[in-house]
Amino acid sequence: MHKLVLALVSWLLISLPFNSYASTADVVPSLINHWLGYTSILVFVCAYLFVILEEKLHLRKSKPVMLSAGIIWILIAIVYGNQGFSHQVESAIRHNFLEYAELFFFLLVAMTYINAMLERGVFEDLRNRLVAAGFSFKALFWLTGFLAFFISPIADNLTTALIMCAVVLAVGKDRPKFVGLACINIVVAANAGGAFSPFGDITTLMVWQKGIVEFSEFFVLFAPAVVNFVVPAAIMQFALPEGTPKGAKLRADVLKPGGLTIVALFLLTIVTAVSFHSFLHIPPVFGMMLGLGYLKLYAYCLSQKCKKWEIHTDNPPAGNANPYQFDVFKKIAGSEWDTLFFFYGVILSVGGLGFIGYLASISSFMYGELGATQANILVGVLSALIDNIPVMFAVLTMNPEMSHMQWLLVTLTAGVGGSMLSIGSAAGVALMGQARGYYTFFGHLKWTPVIALGYGLSIWVHFLLNSPN
Repeated sequence: MHKLVLALVSWLLISLPFNSYASTADVVPSLINHWLGYTSILVFVCAYLFVILEEKLHLRKSKPVMLSAGIIWILIAIVYGNQGFSHQVESAIRHNFLEYAELFFFLLVAMTYINAMLERGVFEDLRNRLVAAGFSFKALFWLTGFLAFFISPIADNLTTALIMCAVVLAVGKDRPKFVGLACINIVVAANAGGAFSPFGDITTLMVWQKGIVEFSEFFVLFAPAVVNFVVPAAIMQFALPEGTPKGAKLRADVLKPGGLTIVALFLLTIVTAVSFHSFLHIPPVFGMMLGLGYLKLYAYCLSQKCKKWEIHTDNPPAGNANPYQFDVFKKIAGSEWDTLFFFYGVILSVGGLGFIGYLASISSFMYGELGATQANILVGVLSALIDNIPVMFAVLTMNPEMSHMQWLLVTLTAGVGGSMLSIGSAAGVALMGQARGYYTFFGHLKWTPVIALGYGLSIWVHFLLNSPN
C-alpha cells in the first residue's frame, strides 16, 4: 500500500490544468518548502486515502476530495493574499473552475442520454437478443468482447462493460470460470475500444477538448487498440469451458417506445459536438448542450403521446404502466453525481497544489530525465494503480514538448493501461461489484502478464504504423 500511495502522490501533485498557471508561474513564488505546501500535500493525500478505502468505509469518493479542495484553496488564499497575490489566486481558481465546468456539462449530457436509453430498455433488449441466440461459451466470449470494443467508443467503457457483463451473467451463472474470463475480456475490450474515440473515456475526452488531438486523428489508434484487445483474448479463449450455456428466462417486449429514436438523437448529439469543435471552433460542450435540447424536445413529444394513451386506454391491464411515460429531468437526476463531484475535488485540489509550485520539478523529471517514450509508457502502468483520469490530467498539465505521435501514445497508454489490474479502470471496479464472486482482483491478476503482453504489442504497433517516416 505504501508504494501505491507514493506513486499516487507523485502523479497527483501535477494533476492540474497547465495553462491556468502559465501566466502566473513567473510572478507567483513557489512555496513547495513552506508549511503551506506540506500541509496541502498532507490534506490531499489523506483525502485520496479515503478514496482508496471507499468500499471499506462506505464513504462516497467525492466527499473527501471536495473537502480537500476547499481547505487547500483557503490556505492558498490566506498565505498568498498576505503576500499581495490575491488577484493571481482568484484568476487561477476561476480558470480551474471553468475547466471543470466544461467537463461537468459534457458528461452530464452523455450520462443523461445513457440513463434515457437504459430506461427505454435499449440495452436490455440487446442483452435479450444475445442470450436468446444460443451461442456457445466461446462464441459469447468473443461476441461480448467485440461488442464491448465497438460500443464503448460511443456509450463509454463503463456503461458498455456493465451491459456486456449482464449478458454473461444471464447465461453463465452456473459456470463461474466462463463468467470470470468473460469479464476480464470485457474490461480489456471496453478500455481498448474507448481509447480510439473522444467519447470512449474521460481521458480521451480531455485530450480532445484541449485541442491536442483532433477528432479524426483518434482513429489512427484503432489498430493498436485492436491488438491490445485481441492478443489477450486469443490466449484466454483456450481456458474457456466447452459447450453451450443453458437457456435463461427473459422478459419479453423490454424495448419501450422511443428507445431507438433516443439512440439516434444521441448519435446526432455526438455529430453536433464534433461539428461545433471542428467547423465552428466552439468548445464541444456547447454542442452537447444543444443535444440535450434535442432530448428535451423529444421528451415533450412522448408526453403528448402519454396523454393520448391515458385518454384512449380506459381500463389498462393491472400493472401495465404507460409505455410513453418519460421524464427527462429524472434522467438528469439519475446521473453519476458522486463521480461528477469527484472530478471537481480532484481538479481543484491538485490545481491548488500546482499553484503552490510542485508542477515544475516533477514534470522535469518525468519528461526531462526519462524521456517522452518511457514516460508515456509509464503513464499506462501507473493507470493500473491509480485512476487514469488524474494521470491524464498530470500529462496535460505538464504539457511537455513532444511530437504528435507521442501525444497519441500517451492517449493510448492512459486508456488501456488500466486493464492490467481490475482496480485500474472504472469498468473493472464496476464489474467486481456486478459479478461479485465470479470476477475478482486475483482472478484478473492471474491474467495480468497476458494483458501486459497485449499492452506492449499495442505500443509496438503504434510505433510501427504511426511513426513519422
